[in-house]
Amino acid sequence: MAKADTACSSARTLLNLGDVDGASNRAYYAMFDAARAALLASGAPVEPDIGRTHSGLIGAFGNFMVKNGLVTKDMGRLLNRAHEIRQIADYKGDSVELSDAKEMVEQAETFVAAMRAEFIPEESDDNDCGLTL
Repeated sequence: MAKADTACSSARTLLNLGDVDGASNRAYYAMFDAARAALLASGAPVEPDIGRTHSGLIGAFGNFMVKNGLVTKDMGRLLNRAHEIRQIADYKGDSVELSDAKEMVEQAETFVAAMRAEFIPEESDDNDCGLTL
């Protein structure tokens, strides 16, 4: 979860600096890393390197976490939507809309906190995204 925490904190910082594409990228990676940590912590039958492909991790999250009721469908939708917005931020000529970036950063914070609370409860979540400095 350390990578998720760092990416989540970076997303908020970049958003505050007005870098909507950078914030969107970091928000997605916060969710990606939190999803990976949740899959591994849940005992889902996945390889330790499940995060090597985006589609593989997102598919595994849907198949093992959402379909088995370990997380809500809304959490699955958040991860999918974050992936779509990151594609715009990283690969399209247009920037992400400010409202979409704000929403994505907030959703990343929610997603990371939810994965931590459900699958890694012994970690403190006193700070945004559980980041301790």
